[in-house]
Amino acid sequence: MTDALTAVERTSLLTAATRGREHARPDRLYSDPYAARLAGDAGLALLTEAARIIRPDGRVRAMVSTPDFGVIRTRLFDDFLRAGTTSGRASQIVLAASGMDTRVYRLPWPPGTRLFEIDRPPVLAHKAERLREVAPRADHRTVPADLVTDEWEPALLAAGYDPARPSLWVLEGLLHYLPPAEVHRLLDRVAAMTAPGSGIAADVAGARALTCESMRPLWELFARWGSPFRFGDDHPVELFARHGFSVGATEPGAGDTAAYGRWPDPVPDPSRTDVARGFYVRGTRNGLRDDSRDGLPG
Repeated sequence: MTDALTAVERTSLLTAATRGREHARPDRLYSDPYAARLAGDAGLALLTEAARIIRPDGRVRAMVSTPDFGVIRTRLFDDFLRAGTTSGRASQIVLAASGMDTRVYRLPWPPGTRLFEIDRPPVLAHKAERLREVAPRADHRTVPADLVTDEWEPALLAAGYDPARPSLWVLEGLLHYLPPAEVHRLLDRVAAMTAPGSGIAADVAGARALTCESMRPLWELFARWGSPFRFGDDHPVELFARHGFSVGATEPGAGDTAAYGRWPDPVPDPSRTDVARGFYVRGTRNGLRDDSRDGLPG
């Protein structure tokens, strides 16, 4: 089944391996008992190769703490989804390009929660095969579709998604793989499918990060894998505003909820334009009164 995955899809195995390693830590930020089996040997091999780039001598990091960025992101988006559903503000969740995400299996969900996973058929098939005996903890709907084609909206509607009701969307580890035009097109399409007051969470690589010399060995590795980083933006608040969302953007390490005690690097001064940045974005779809943001972290 792993052989059926494309190069970009195989990077989801890297994410799963990272989550499996986090689960094994005594001070883990979240539990993911299914990540290691999803990652398999292929995911561990990718993680090992990336680790040699990040720590060439096995000890001292040669760049910002990239694995911790993903670990913090997972916990942050867990909290975003739990807050949005337990508050009663939304009962529909859409994981766009869900990859090896296991939230429907590992997190407790309020009754009536419906969770949709959109991804290409080989990805969903890989996960279904490896987790076939695990019961989801919410109403789980898979949507086998590619987000850069015109097929995913009708497929999502056919799976039971109601665009008139508030929803929570997560675009995790996705946007940086898309060409800029596809990023803007996707955000427009997501906005068209979401009711006012719906929540959105995403991560965005800074534009400078994609050309930063210290990060170059890692980007070259991803390019060799066939999954180059193609999109970055140093102004994610404005980016999402262009597409109808009011969001906040936080850098890792900035505040308790973007660090969890695990970000080892200093947060660069906002005035600097010569540093690599990454952003966690959270907010809502425009069009509802101000108090609609209650329960939906921004």
